[in-house]
Amino acid sequence: MTDSTRHADVIVVGAGPAGSSTAYWLARAGLSVFLLEKATFPRDKICGDGLTPRAVRALISMGVDIDAPGWSRNKGLRIYGGGSRIELPWPELASFPDFGLVRSRMDLDELLARHAASAGAELVEGCNVTGPIIDERTDRITGVTARHKGEEITFHAPLVVAADGNSTRLSVAMGLERRTDRPMGVAVRRYYESPRHTDEYMEAWLELWDGQRLLPGYGWVFPLADGTCNVGLGLLNTSKSFQNVDYRGMLKGWTGQMPPEWRFDEEHATGPVRGAALPMGFNRQPHYARGMLLVGDAGGMINPFNGEGIDYALESGRLAAEIMVQALARRTPAQRERTLYEYPRILKDEHGGYFTLARVFVQAIGDPRVMKFLTAHGLPHPSLMRFTLKLLANLTDPKGGDAFDRIINVMQRVAPAA
Repeated sequence: MTDSTRHADVIVVGAGPAGSSTAYWLARAGLSVFLLEKATFPRDKICGDGLTPRAVRALISMGVDIDAPGWSRNKGLRIYGGGSRIELPWPELASFPDFGLVRSRMDLDELLARHAASAGAELVEGCNVTGPIIDERTDRITGVTARHKGEEITFHAPLVVAADGNSTRLSVAMGLERRTDRPMGVAVRRYYESPRHTDEYMEAWLELWDGQRLLPGYGWVFPLADGTCNVGLGLLNTSKSFQNVDYRGMLKGWTGQMPPEWRFDEEHATGPVRGAALPMGFNRQPHYARGMLLVGDAGGMINPFNGEGIDYALESGRLAAEIMVQALARRTPAQRERTLYEYPRILKDEHGGYFTLARVFVQAIGDPRVMKFLTAHGLPHPSLMRFTLKLLANLTDPKGGDAFDRIINVMQRVAPAA
């Protein structure tokens, strides 16, 4: 790669779902784009691997073949709690498909990165971005420095996208610090060879006990097409006990209580317990500043209600790409900036009120008494749980829809976006 070939319209740092979505839509629009990934594929990421209909819609819009081998399709969510069990099919909506998917991030991320490359993005693996290049005259980012195959190299572009996950070293180098007034989560998971891999429902277990302490969060069992189940738990920092939890020990204790025929044991584990932080509720802002846009986990775009981030990663990538395509077509720097500042505004319009509702909710369930009350009194009522599923998974029709859709949509509109 010569220096003359290191110039593009956009540089995308990180080839997870957010970065690959951004690069795909940019390339589809005819822009030149570098997609820089520090690892080499296949590579793993800590995740539950579950894709709700919101994420499925985004994959379909990208032309991803979700009928190919490797996908596990599910009908809905089975919920346990308060001594009750309820199966909730995904809602039938005009705006979303009525099924979910599960696929390991080891497969999914490579599939999406290759999909972006097939659309015309230049994927550079094993490329560790070491810092931003700042134009001293304008104080804007104009590229990045990187280390690739033992060589120090530079990439140049008028726009840069930070899609480098929760740690987002590029954003930190640009002075964007994490907001401490937003919830954070921790997820731990492990894969097990299990006969439950054929289950047609994803599962959520709402009561997570650490000894005598009931903690805010849930456990999950998600079936994969490769004969394994992704079994894990996610906890929120809204509990006073958050800092004093042995997450891996808690997962081991929880799976140890499962029926032995499910095989969630050491003998059938296919790897170690692994964990990661979950940045939630727009916990890093602004999402556009000085020539750089934040997408996915880099911008804290994980839903505090359910810990899902892949859908918002894919959606923010598409929105960021559409904004950049429009901005680069403008004739003057001032016009380009006005267009680019639409990105954070649209993000807040679409998700800001919803994330505010979610922050109020997770703050409330930080009190174990609230969590216990909701679990005990909510699950026995199917209608209430159908409403809850739509709310927590952010699945409503924006126009029309049923009474639940209209209530949730109004709640999002009146909640302040921040």
